[in-house]
Amino acid sequence: MIARVAALIGCVLALVPGASQAQSAQPAPSSPPPCSAPEYRQFDFWIGEWTVTDSAGTRTFGTNTIRREDGGCLLLERWVSAGTGANSNTGHSVNAYDRSTGQWGQDWVGSDGTVLHLRGGLEDGRMVLASRTTGPSGAVQRQRITWAPQPDGRVRQLWEGSTDDGQTWTVAFDGWYRRLKP
Repeated sequence: MIARVAALIGCVLALVPGASQAQSAQPAPSSPPPCSAPEYRQFDFWIGEWTVTDSAGTRTFGTNTIRREDGGCLLLERWVSAGTGANSNTGHSVNAYDRSTGQWGQDWVGSDGTVLHLRGGLEDGRMVLASRTTGPSGAVQRQRITWAPQPDGRVRQLWEGSTDDGQTWTVAFDGWYRRLKP
């Protein structure tokens, strides 16, 4: 029975023009992975396991783990605050470069109900992502988060908010990332 099936397949291939040549042709050279361009590596300085403190390192805010996922197309963040009880929170973000817009995006959801949709990109070696939304009262609210790699290997994350459409800014969070694992 197997011999008959093999013979039948051989006859069919002989009748299809070019089929025998296609079988012996060399495979086409593989293309680079979809997210291997340099733009996809711009935020790699944030990848790692971190403890997040104030600038002096005397107050610990929490820990953060950022890892590359999905073939290098995504940075996944997992935040755990150092607080306890009502002062405790967690959160996750997905971060990706969108080649259709040429921008980076972050979508954050925290256990405190905070949801952010930020867009932006690399500016002078710093990742700057921002949003502009209209609050419940109709007032424009802006958020801007800047991640700046430091010469000593730390990363500073500065989160600022504005309720007057960017005329003035207030610091919401100023965290300094120190690697837990080298």
